[in-house]
Formats: sequence, C-alpha cells, structure tokens
Amino acid sequence: MGYNMRHLGFLLFFSIQLICSQYSAAQELPPIHVYTPEQYGGENQNWSISQSANDKIYIANNKGLLEFDGANWLLYNTPNNTIIRSVTVVDDKIYTGCYMEFGFWQKDNYGQLQYTSLSKSINQPLIEDEQFWNIIHIDEYILFQSLDRIYIFNTKDNSFNVVGNDETIIKTYKVGDGIYFQTISGIYKIQDGKPKLVTNDPFLRDNIIVNMFEKQGKMLLLSQNNGFYELNTNQLSRWSNPNNELPSNLSIYSAIQLKNGNFAIGTISNGFIQLNDKGEIIYQIDSSNGLSNNTVLSVFEDSTSNIWLALDNGVNSINIHSPFKIFNDNKGALGTVYASAVYRDNLYLGTNQGLFKKPFNTPDDFTFIKETQGQVWSLDVINGVLFCGHNLGTYIINDDKATKISSIQGTWSIKPIKGRTDILLQGNYNGLNILEKKGTTWSFKNKIENFNMSSRNFEFHNTNEIFVNHEYKGLFRISIDSDFSEAVTIDKMNVSQELKSGIVQYNDQLFYANQEGVYKYDTSIREFTKDTIYSTFYKAEDYVSGVMINEDLNNRLWAFSKENICYATPGKLSNVPVINKFPLPLEIRKNIAGYENLLEINDEEYIIGTSNGYIIMNVNKFEQKIYDISINTIASNNRNATKQNLLDKDAPASLENKENEIGFTFSITEFDKHIKTKYQYQLIGVYDKWSKWTETSNVLFKNLAYGDYTFNVRGSTGESALTNTASYSFTIEKPWYLSSWMIAVYLLSIILVSFRIHTFYKRYYKRKEIALLSQTKKELDLAELENQKQLISLENQKLQQDIENKNRELAISTMSIIKKNEFLSTLKKELNNNSDNDLKRLVKIIDKNLNNTDDWKLFEEAFNNADKDFLKKMKAKHAVLTPNDLRLCAYLRLNLSSKEIAPLLNISPRSVEVKRYRLRKKMELPHESSLTNYILEI
Repeated sequence: MGYNMRHLGFLLFFSIQLICSQYSAAQELPPIHVYTPEQYGGENQNWSISQSANDKIYIANNKGLLEFDGANWLLYNTPNNTIIRSVTVVDDKIYTGCYMEFGFWQKDNYGQLQYTSLSKSINQPLIEDEQFWNIIHIDEYILFQSLDRIYIFNTKDNSFNVVGNDETIIKTYKVGDGIYFQTISGIYKIQDGKPKLVTNDPFLRDNIIVNMFEKQGKMLLLSQNNGFYELNTNQLSRWSNPNNELPSNLSIYSAIQLKNGNFAIGTISNGFIQLNDKGEIIYQIDSSNGLSNNTVLSVFEDSTSNIWLALDNGVNSINIHSPFKIFNDNKGALGTVYASAVYRDNLYLGTNQGLFKKPFNTPDDFTFIKETQGQVWSLDVINGVLFCGHNLGTYIINDDKATKISSIQGTWSIKPIKGRTDILLQGNYNGLNILEKKGTTWSFKNKIENFNMSSRNFEFHNTNEIFVNHEYKGLFRISIDSDFSEAVTIDKMNVSQELKSGIVQYNDQLFYANQEGVYKYDTSIREFTKDTIYSTFYKAEDYVSGVMINEDLNNRLWAFSKENICYATPGKLSNVPVINKFPLPLEIRKNIAGYENLLEINDEEYIIGTSNGYIIMNVNKFEQKIYDISINTIASNNRNATKQNLLDKDAPASLENKENEIGFTFSITEFDKHIKTKYQYQLIGVYDKWSKWTETSNVLFKNLAYGDYTFNVRGSTGESALTNTASYSFTIEKPWYLSSWMIAVYLLSIILVSFRIHTFYKRYYKRKEIALLSQTKKELDLAELENQKQLISLENQKLQQDIENKNRELAISTMSIIKKNEFLSTLKKELNNNSDNDLKRLVKIIDKNLNNTDDWKLFEEAFNNADKDFLKKMKAKHAVLTPNDLRLCAYLRLNLSSKEIAPLLNISPRSVEVKRYRLRKKMELPHESSLTNYILEI
C-alpha cells in the first residue's frame, strides 16, 4: 500500500464539513459536565473513551492516557510520546493504541499504571507510519485496528493473528458476536481469522460507515453523511423507519447504540444528537446550549448510562438519565424566572423581563406576551383564571393577551378568600388590597386601611385573620373587618425577624421559617413554637431561604436549602410527617434566594425557576444509588526531599522516621452533576475524631510522630452516606536515636556511666568518710582535750577551792593560835604581877603552852596542804635557813604582820623584826628588796 493511498483513506475518514445546523429549537437538556484541558491536564483533542470495572474513566488524549475517578485526573504519557488514538478497558488492563505502538496498562500495587508493549512481541514489523485507531474486545481476543491491518491478540496464549487487506481499513465494528470492517470496496466480516466479503454495495465506495448495529434481526448501518441504511441480502437501502428524522446534511463522526436501544451520535460540526430507537430526535446539544465544542470524536456510555463525549477541545459528560433537565437561557431573552404556570396547554414563565409562553411539552421557543414588559412577581391560576402579579399592577392572562385589572403597583401575589368567590386578596408594595368580580370581569375594589407595609408574604389563618411577614420589620397578625375594608388590630409576633424568612399555610396550619428552624402556630397560646420535625428541612449552616411552597395537588410542603430541595408529606401510619430530600445544590439550581418558585407541570414532574432559565425535576427518577469509596494512591515524603515515595495500597507500610509526611488521594466514582460528593477522614493515632465534611479528595499529614496509625475515609453523595469505609494502616518507625539497639546502647551507657559514677562517688564518699572520720577524730580529740581542759580547769578550780579552803583553814588555824597565844601572853603578864607560887606554876603551864610544838605541827600540816613544797623550795634555795627561819618564812608567806607573828613565836614584835632582819641577811636579799614580796613570789 502506497503512502498516498493510505492517506487518501485517512482524509476520507477525517474529512470535516462545516455545516450549520438547521435544528435550533428551545430544549430542556440533561445536566452536562464540562471538563477543560486545564482541568484534566492534557491537550485539547480526545479520541476515545472507555471505563474500567471499578468505574474509572480512561480517555485517549493527544498528550497521553487520561484517568478520571470522579474527583481527580491523572495523565500518563505514552512510552514513545505520541498521540493515543484508541483505548479499551478489559478486566484490569487498559489497552491503548498510538503511533507505531500498542499495548496495555495495568495498575501496580501503588495504584499507578505501568505500560507493557504488545506490538514489540509481534514476529513481523509494523508498517511505516502505522497508527491504531480502534480497539475491540470480543471473547478472549483483543483487536487493534490501523488503516492497514487488524492485529488479533489472543489473551490466553499471547499469540497474534494479522488480518491485512490491499485497501485502507476505514473502520472496524463489533456487531453481536461478529467483527466487521469497511474498505473502499465493501464491508467484510472476519471469520476463522480471515476477511469474508459481506457486501460490496456501490454506496460504500463514496460513503464511510460510522457504525453498524443489530436491530430486530437486521443489520443497521449509520453513514457519515447520509443517515441510516439497512443491509438486506447483501444490499443496502435507506432505513424504512418513517420516523427517521436525522437531518441529511449532518456529518457524523462517531455513534453508538445505548443500552436502552437509543442512538447517541457525535457529529463533526453539529455537536451531539440523541435519537430514540425509532430514529426520532430526543435532543441535540451543541456549543450554543451546553457543549464545550461541536466536534465529537468519540461517544461512550458508562456503567450508569452517562454519555461521555471525547471532543476536539475537551471532554463532556451528559447525565441523560438524570432526574433533572435544564433549560438555559443562554441568549438572555427570558431572564430570571420568578413564577411559572401551566394554563390551557401553555407553559407561562414570569421573569424580571416580562411574561413569556410556549406550547406545553414542545421544544418550541418562548414568545413574549405584549404589554407585560418588566418584573413579574407571581402567576396564580384561581377558579380557572390566570392572574399575573406585576410590578406595574395586576393582569389577567388569556393565551397571549394580557389585560390589566389593577394599576396598584407591585402585586406580589394573589390568594382566594375561603367562602368567597367574588373577591380576592392581593399583596402589594402598599399593603393588602381587594379585587372584586362583577359578572365576568375582575377589577380593583379597595385597599385594606390601617396597614401600609409591603405584603409579599402573607397567609390566611382564618377568613378574617391574616399573617403578613415583612423581612425587615417582622411578622404581623392582622384582624380584618367583615367587609375587608380595614385592619382592626395589628399584633407583632414574638419571632426573630430575618431576611429571606417565609410563612406558609399547609394542612390548615401556619408555618414560619427562618435560619433557626421552622415554627408552627399554636392557636391555644397564639404564638409560634419550633417544630422539630419540619426543622430538619435544613441545618443552620445550609440555610439559604425560609421560603416554603404548599403543593395542594400532592399535599406536599416544599423547602430549599444550600444542598437540597426538600418536601414533607403526611405520615401514612402516624401524624409524624415524612421528610424527603433531593440533592440539587444552590450552585446548580441558580435561583434567587428568597424568591424560590416550584410548580408541578406533569405527574411527579416539577419546574423550578432559576436565574437564567428553569429546571425540570422528575421525582420518580431519583434513585438511591450505592457508591463505594476507595483510596487511590498513598505517598510518603521525606521532609528534606522533594520526591514522593508511593506505597503499596494492599500492604501495611513501615516507614522510616524521616518519612513522616504521608498523603492520601481517594474518590467516589460518581459522575452525576447534581450530586455533590463530600469526604470525611480520620487518622487514628493522632486525629481520632472524624474531620469536617469536605469536597477535597486528598489530604496530607505532616510531621507525624513515630507510632502506629490507621487512616479511615468515608464519603457521602447528596444526603446519602456511603456504606463502606476505606482504611489503610501504617507505622512510622522511631528515630534512629530511639531504636531498639540505640536504647540498648543507652541502657549499657547508663549502666557504665552509673557504675563509673557509683565508683567515683564510692571513692569520693570513702575519702569523705576518711576525711570525716579524721575530722571527727580531730574534733573528738579537740573535744576530749577541751573536756580534759575543762576537767583540769574544774580540777584547778577544785584545787584552788581546796587551796582557798586550806588557806582559810590555815588562816583560821593561825588566827586561833595567835588568839590563843595572845590570850596566854596576856594572862601570863597578869600572873607575873602576882608572886603567888601557885600562879607561877600556872605561868609555867602557860609558857609550856606558848612554846608547844603541837601548834606548829598543826600549822605546818595546814600550811603544806595550802602551799605545797614552799618550805622545801625555800630550803632548797636557802640551805642556811633553820627551822625557825622556815617557820618565819611560812608566816610571812601568809602575809602576816610582825605583830601577828609575835604571838605565834611567843616573842615580842621587836624580836620578830630582828628575826626578819637576820632572815634577810641569810637570804642575802638586797636592801631595796621587800622580804615579804620575795617570799610571796616564790
């Protein structure tokens, strides 16, 4: 096959015709997810889409393989850095084909895709510039189709069979259990590994067959430019279905048959078209009403019947089975919808730009009703008449004609009065007003006097008692007189006045709602008390408006929160109401808070006004789907490094202490636009409490301490919590300085240091003990010496006392002798004067007593006791002294005067002086020395 022939087929296959669509009617479309290249991180063009068993989406992109889990996009570059043209997921393998390469990707234990080449295992080389545009799975075979060949890979024995043709292979199809392909010469079927011609109808020479389908036992072919054809007995003919409405000028690039038998078609320049199984157009979506690009390169239906579009610029997902259909006023012709009504087979919308209508349940455009330009506040069908509350007054609407019946400005709403068919009550900027019916004509009757507050929210409690809620001034109870002419009493209710609060009558009861909850009017105490059941409509943090809508037909009370639309119905077996919630976040419904409006237009089908159109909600289509949450990747990070270390998701990890930063990515594979997915996680071991709900699908924990951890993550979709919790356990090891061997080193070191310290202190205290003993001994010795000194002192004191006592005794003895001798001398003198012989004998006796040595001996003994060794010292010093000299010295030692000594020696004082003189001479004392002092100093 030559280069030019190959690329001729290429040009035929990828020719683009810039055709402007003639199909441009207003449509209510399912929600569309738009994913831009900036979001998914790849290039603009996307060629093919597939889905894995765990619902992840895989997309062939110019830059590589895209993976999307409902929360996170990942891009995997091809090994040879070329454009991936095709992708198909089979079991746990993602097969891809690109320029000169095909193979498969497979998840490793770390959650990352790893590529294995198959084309390199083929025995024969690839054809130059070969690209693989399609991959088909059938039984155990995987078919890789290029423009030149079909490579059939047997997954059981890993063998290849190559089907070639001399012509360019334009497209390959799987129909039932058969594989077909088209060349310029016709359509072939692969049988027994070889091509077999099915038809060579001349139509195929100039037309590309986009896809083939099996329908009612026949083969149905969809051509690129000429619609559907049937294959009958090897001949092609136009599909005989009379409802085939596919425009003939469309250039189709891709198409599939959906699970329900409908057809999903991607065009080159006209966006996406869905047909029912009869070929009738259900809707067309292009860049003017939702798609990000008009060139649809591939169409894919996922496991939950969402339609994925691989576009020339971006990726789109269409929730075709969503309970919501959205009409977007992209041209701004309608404006913000404040009210709606179905009346006489027409759908009316009241907006900030006027009143519009279109035939009900048709794709026709809305038309403006003349004379209604400006703000429309309400549309009320009362007794078969459609009333329009307008900024300029009140209108009655009949088909496309508006008739003004009241010029009182600012008609908020109109309500019937129970028991009266001739009058109506309307709330206006200036208060409350009465409309009156005369014959068949309605007109303004009167204003209710004494109440002039704007009355946007008002409700009847009974015929003549009305509650008016003014968002700024409060809630008022008004009693009206019987002819509805004036307010008799006006009482302000004891409720917190709040912006966007609301009041409604439901099942003959009044309810008031603000951010704090829903309150019910208690007629017994004539006050509002909080109702715990109805207050579950919303949490304080989800509050957007207290507006509630009473739907009489189904006996439902509707309310609105940040995340949901809610309604209450009476309990079937009790008086406890049942609360139902539908996930429709505020950012999707885009209504003006405080001006919410909702109306049933078909059985269980409601229209909800938004800021740029409206939403159709089908209650019967809400399903309680069960989703699972999974942990996608786990990565640890060294706080000093920049590269992450991926961890095995299926095995607990033991991380080094420096790898104490760990991150998780997780997701719920859910693709409904109206459902908001939230996550909650905990890290047992540090954050045991569950985190707050968040829309972020990843978390990073930093600076974790060593220890054991378990990460848990769970999620919710809308109001439904998931049944499973994904978990992962890991351990951060102790730092090296706290490891077991280091602890052993620390213990050994502590023991050694303790031993050294013990030895040191033992020696130290031993020395201290010795020093202390020595010191103690010294102190004891000193104490003993001191004691001895004290004893000596005491002994000396005692001796001194003894000496003093002896001296005293000696003095007493001496004085006694002196007194005695003086007495005897006196007595002797007196007796000498008498010559009597007897007296002379008496004198002799006296002399004998005066010279008695016994007195001296007694004195000497006492003197020696008092002054030991004195006499010996005197004798030793003066050997010439006689006993009488020593006796005189003893008396002088006692410091006795000569007069006192004389009686002791029985001599006269003069004689004592003589003795003293002689004693001095014997002692050889100098003349100037005192004898007494000398003796005292010895």
